[in-house]
Order: sequence, then C-alpha cells, then structure tokens
Amino acid sequence: MRGEYAFSQRRACGLMTMAVSSYRYQSRRSDEPLRTRLVELAREKPRFGYRRLHVLLGRSGEHVNHKRVHRVYRAAGLMIRRKKRKHCVREGKPLLVRTSANQEWALDFLHDAVECGRAIRVLSVVDAYTRECLALEVDTSFASRRVTRVLDVIVAERGQPQAIRCDNGPELTSRHFLAWCVERQIELVHIQPGKPTQNAHVESFHGRLREECLSVSWFQNLFDARRKIAAWRIEYNEERPHSSLGYRTPKEFAAAQAASFYTAEREARDSNAVPCPSRSPIPAQAGDGDEQSCRILT
Repeated sequence: MRGEYAFSQRRACGLMTMAVSSYRYQSRRSDEPLRTRLVELAREKPRFGYRRLHVLLGRSGEHVNHKRVHRVYRAAGLMIRRKKRKHCVREGKPLLVRTSANQEWALDFLHDAVECGRAIRVLSVVDAYTRECLALEVDTSFASRRVTRVLDVIVAERGQPQAIRCDNGPELTSRHFLAWCVERQIELVHIQPGKPTQNAHVESFHGRLREECLSVSWFQNLFDARRKIAAWRIEYNEERPHSSLGYRTPKEFAAAQAASFYTAEREARDSNAVPCPSRSPIPAQAGDGDEQSCRILT
C-alpha cells in the first residue's frame, strides 16, 4: 500500500512523466572497432560465420561476448546466404498386391562396420511376392555399375522383373542405372524422399537382417562379413519360417506357387485345345484281280 501511494504521489507531482516500459538502456560503448575488425576477418574468410569469426577474435586476444559479436555481425550485413538443399520431388506410388514372382523387386542398402571400424555396405534385393532374398552383396562402396552387375547375375538366373522399387540414392538415380532399366524395359519406381515405408518389403527384411545377423555377429574383415552374411541368406531362404507366408520358407513358398502356376497353365491349355477333325476313309490301292477295299485311318 505504501509503495502504491508513494508511486501515485510522485506521478501526481510530475516527477515521473514517462512510462516505465519506455525506458531503454543506451550503451555508451562504441562497436565501431569491433565492426571494423569483423569486416577485415570476413574479407579474409568470406565463408566463415560469426562463430568462427568469434574464435579468430579470441585467438588474436580480443575476448568479446559471442552475443555481441553476433549483433555487430548482423548489423554489418555479413550474414552468409546458405544454399538450400535441393530435394528430389517424387510422386508416391502405393504398394500393389503382387500375384507372382518377378513382378517387383525391392532394392536398398544397409550399413555396418567391421572390427577395424571400416564401414561396409550391404546391397539387398528382395522379391516382393515370394519374399526371397535374391542377393546380399557386401562391399565398402557401391557404384551404379556394380549394382547393375549384381542385377544382371540375378536376371540370368531367374529372368528380369517387371518393376524395381528403390529409394533416391545416387547409385539408383544415375544415368547408367536409368539407362539399364530403360534398355531392359523395367519400370523403375522411386519412393518419395523421407518415406521408407513406401519400400516396406525391403525395410522389413532389413529389420530381420539387423536383428538376426548383423547385431549378433562380429566381422573381423570384409571377407568374414561376406561369408557370414551369405550363410545367413541361405538360412533365410531355405530354413527360416516366414510369418507372412504361412510360416513356410520363401523357397518352399516360391516352389509351391510355381507348381500351382504351371498346373493352372496346363489346365487352361488343355481346356482351350481345338479337337482334331475326323478323317475321311482313304481307298487302298487295288491289287491284280482283287476288289478295291477301303482303309479307314483313325
């Protein structure tokens, strides 16, 4: 109460003629030397931001608060225009229900490391219908030509797919890879950036590969990684029950589907067969003194 009364008395006497919110602190310190020094450093290092310039000031013995450096840096118009990253624009295509093998292959990369810390990459190719792992290629790096060589080996064994679904990595968007797909008339389905669920088949496969092989294995070197990952691929295709296939292995499911396909194709061919027309009797050649007889050919 006393404070409010004193405040009202001072205001009534004219001692306070300005609102409290209007008071501003005006520094008497000049920023011109700092501004000049920042401009000099910015001319020497034009791609340095204010943080690196602040470090250079500290090395020269000028210890200035980083907030002040940022304020003077902005006032001097030294802000760097950052280049915006160009994102690839893709139209999302939903996962379609596949009805036979080689209709769509899913392709992606997985990363790991060996004992010495060297990074390795694993190229995975999965059939979207049979869930078979068609390839698990391991190397330190993959160029687009290396990817197409792996795909050529698979095509030579089981034929080429109708479509390949993959992400927008540089190996899968290069001119060589695009030309390879165009030459073989393979539809290339690129997912939208940042949407790995659009390639869910290979992402699910990578989850199994990570949990059952990569996370429980210790790779001494690249050759050891190739050996162990290749052994796990055989186990996945021939021994591991797959829940989405009725707990059958991918190899068993693929064999059953191939047998049913050939059976249905044979039945359709037999049902559409045109019956052979009956043949007319052809007279046999007559002998000396014998009556001419007829021979029926059936």
